[in-house]
Amino acid sequence: MMNRRRFLGASVGAAIAAPLLGSKVVADTGQHVLTATDVHVKDYPTVEAVRWIGETMARETGGRVSLRQYHSGQLGRESEAIDMARFGAIDMTRVYSGALNNAFPLTQALCLPYVFDSVAHMRRAMDEGVGKAVLDGFSRRGLVGLAIYDSGARCFYNARRPIQTPADLHGMKIRVPVSDIFIRMLRLFGANPTPLSLGEVFSGLETRMIDGAENNIRSFHSSRHFEAAQYWSQTNHSYAPDVLLVSQRTMDALLPGDRELLRETARQSVGVMRTLWDESEAKARAAVMAGGVRSNTADLAAFAHASQPLLAEYRREPAIESLYRRIRDLA
Repeated sequence: MMNRRRFLGASVGAAIAAPLLGSKVVADTGQHVLTATDVHVKDYPTVEAVRWIGETMARETGGRVSLRQYHSGQLGRESEAIDMARFGAIDMTRVYSGALNNAFPLTQALCLPYVFDSVAHMRRAMDEGVGKAVLDGFSRRGLVGLAIYDSGARCFYNARRPIQTPADLHGMKIRVPVSDIFIRMLRLFGANPTPLSLGEVFSGLETRMIDGAENNIRSFHSSRHFEAAQYWSQTNHSYAPDVLLVSQRTMDALLPGDRELLRETARQSVGVMRTLWDESEAKARAAVMAGGVRSNTADLAAFAHASQPLLAEYRREPAIESLYRRIRDLA
């Protein structure tokens, strides 16, 4: 049985070992069994979309290329998965764009506060060139960007009180992804940002190490954070999407036709993921409300105003400003 310790060890060894560690090639057959990771649970839309990729690849190649999935964070955190994919210890991973900001600066444009107005706006921008520009930027560091998936509207939830304006966050310890943008944004809102992996949030809420977090309502439900945080505040401060990545080593090891099939299948999986997302998001909202969560609207103008210094600073970088303008032109 493959486990997290074995893969973490492999990721370190891969930095100095030449052979590809992630993709397993069945002797003398040319068959590739690719490994894919995700921190989300098995029925999460991104997990299901990648499973669809694997099924399609296996069918179209007659079983020559197949996929083995490790969901629910079985092989570690997103930050670990990024490095493992770069070194070839795993083949494919779905990660939140906020976790990529520091290593891949173009993803910062997708995570800026209030850069997208809605899910529809985000999807339009990803489909009309912005997504391709970001995906192309991964090739410089041993990765290939395959697709950009939804991550919904990110909002605040906590165990203390409704959040209607930034003032309501003052003094609260709020979990954020390990991303400078989110850390600095929370400070502008007056909160105490606490970077943690997704898997550490539930225990952090239970032990009161943190007061709350921010995420989309689908993750709020699937992670069962609603059991420990009963206040959901619709701030819509970010629609930063997810990114599906594959190791460059993996792509190089595939036959040319299989490489193109993987790229095309990943592109088609975006539609699969969006359909699943739309269906499951509504169910998740109904479930958490039935579980006793109290929801409130927030003063979006007040939050957008408070975040302006951060937005202005990042827009000074020409590459970010270019993507920002393209996104806003599609609003």
